[in-house]
Amino acid sequence: MRRTKIICTMGPATDNEEVLKDLMLAGMDVARLNFSHGTHEEALERINLIKKVREELDIPVAILLDTKGPEVRVKNFKKGKVQLKEGQKFTLCTDDVEGDETQVSITYSNLPNDVKVGNRILIDDGLIEMEVLSVKGTRILCQVKNGGVVSDKKGVNIPNVSLSMPYMSQKDMDDILFGIREDVDFIAASFVRTADDIKEIKNLLQNNGGRNIRIIAKIENAEGVQNIDDIVRETHGIMIARGDMGVEIDMQDLPVIQKRLIKKTYRAGKVVITATQMLDSMIRNPRPTRAETTDVANAIYDGTSAIMLSGETAIGKYPVETVKTMASIAERTENDIDYVKRLDRMNFDSRMDVTNAISHATCTTAHDLHAAAIIALTYSGGTAMQLSRFRPSCPIIAPTLSIKARRQLNLSWGVIPIMSEARSNTDELFDHAVECAQKTGLIKDGELVVITGGAPMGVAGTTNIMKVHLVGHILASGKGLDSLNTTANVCVATNYEQLEKNFCDGDIVVTNNITKDMIPILKKAAGIISEETGEAVNATVLAAALDIPVIVAAAGSTKILKSGTTITMDAKCGLVYSGTENIA
Repeated sequence: MRRTKIICTMGPATDNEEVLKDLMLAGMDVARLNFSHGTHEEALERINLIKKVREELDIPVAILLDTKGPEVRVKNFKKGKVQLKEGQKFTLCTDDVEGDETQVSITYSNLPNDVKVGNRILIDDGLIEMEVLSVKGTRILCQVKNGGVVSDKKGVNIPNVSLSMPYMSQKDMDDILFGIREDVDFIAASFVRTADDIKEIKNLLQNNGGRNIRIIAKIENAEGVQNIDDIVRETHGIMIARGDMGVEIDMQDLPVIQKRLIKKTYRAGKVVITATQMLDSMIRNPRPTRAETTDVANAIYDGTSAIMLSGETAIGKYPVETVKTMASIAERTENDIDYVKRLDRMNFDSRMDVTNAISHATCTTAHDLHAAAIIALTYSGGTAMQLSRFRPSCPIIAPTLSIKARRQLNLSWGVIPIMSEARSNTDELFDHAVECAQKTGLIKDGELVVITGGAPMGVAGTTNIMKVHLVGHILASGKGLDSLNTTANVCVATNYEQLEKNFCDGDIVVTNNITKDMIPILKKAAGIISEETGEAVNATVLAAALDIPVIVAAAGSTKILKSGTTITMDAKCGLVYSGTENIA
């Protein structure tokens, strides 16, 4: 099972229904629509096709709307492009002029007030570099440091300068409102600088019926990196957009920043996406480079929640092969990670709140008992996301009543979201959740799972219950030491003192370890269930001497079985049933 999620950018290469179906079957978890390009009509066609295919396949592929964001561009040149030479003077101005070899207009009218002498200005993803010599009125005189060809509408970056331009343009607002109407699941907010930028989008969503759309902050400049703590607190997650970040920030700093952002974000319980040029060569070639393979793997080793494909799927020659390749790299890398050791090294402060403490305890219990899965009952997705932050070794199966929450959870690391139905009480809800989880094929009868959820049911943020559960009507399983069976009440005792205090003649004793001082009392027992593994010498001797059923290596039995309840032991099969069971 792959834990790291895959985001695919939609484009001309994915507009075919069969290709889109193959992408979903190959492992696409989220479909990204880049609103820097195209029209609403084109986007709507793609959205409708995604909805059609995901419904047919019953795969909860989420839709992510990526905004254009605040940006500065040059306007047009008289001949469409010009050649700039190193050392020459060149002017950027806010007046409308026809561009030539000496000057060009820019789209941001307040840039002369934001820059100062000595600032670097980069054009066309940093291919052209200039230095500001002077600022007079609407004109910024620069000297070209690195020349080349500049054509119409190329992007302009000003590293380490905080621009005073409004965060949301009218286009961004129109695009987000379109996304609300079309029920997208995520907004990826481009060029986020501060938490206030996120609040601006939240207000737009909340005032227009889009409250349940999640926001992903794209970190693309130094200001966003500097304000990352506040931004992470305000968002559902972040995207490390390495393309523009590589222009705005020195290239040698990118790996360090990427690692720091991944760690900081997932430890906060938020989603983190690593994006841009991950398998870029597969736009043209059927196989990635060795460096690209290592790049994807290193992001997974660092703990990224998701990895994103851009041009590889939007315009590439091999979109399906690219997704298969990325999925294969992810699974192989994940199989090399020791998640138990990773959790031990994390030093999370699990005392912060009840939800956090229960989530941490759920993951450590699942590890200790080698559980087949964690089942996280969730309404909004919060419970599953909190579990995801601890990166457990077993899958997190997340039954939910919300179709939208199911799709949104498809972006969370290690989470398998499924639909469930409402039940009248917690016990019925837990039983139903296990039934739904079994349909995934990830758990089967006789396996241990750890269930977590909240009461009252359906209220977000109330995770306060953890339960160890054996799948099916079997309560516990282990290794039987004979062929006997019996039915009796349970006495759980983890030491001699508990056994002496609580034991009644004829009880079935459930313990984690049989000690010699227990033996006189155990002679009066109807049966023994022990968590001891290996040869369990004491239990073996007792089984032969007392002629009673004995089951050993019954993992989690002291937590699952309750004193005073009636159970049936089948030592021949090593199974423990609830109540009275007729065993042939």
